[in-house]
Amino acid sequence: MAPRNPKQSAPPLTQPRADGDDAVVLERRSQRTQPPQMFQVVLLNDDFTPMEFVVQVLQEFFNKDRQAATQIMLKIHLEGKGICGVYSRDIANTKVEQVQQAAHSAGHPLQCLSEPIE
Repeated sequence: MAPRNPKQSAPPLTQPRADGDDAVVLERRSQRTQPPQMFQVVLLNDDFTPMEFVVQVLQEFFNKDRQAATQIMLKIHLEGKGICGVYSRDIANTKVEQVQQAAHSAGHPLQCLSEPIE
């Protein structure tokens, strides 16, 4: 590293005004960060996956109690799909992978996906 010459100074931050006054005006800029986009994890209905397995998945991976898991399972069964939870992108993708792996291991065609919330 080269030694610093004390005669060299940083350029002045202000420009002298005609009346001899040095003035600095700083503008305050508010920086607001946007909250992360959220994703909903959705289970899709099929004619082969047992309802009890869906309830078990909801309890295990989405921390639902038995009653809430049963309500979501019935919504999936009657309406074709149901929302299991809302998470950030990474967590939603992890939940989808966990459910698909559990379904595949159990031999069920249960489909799970994540959708961005508008």
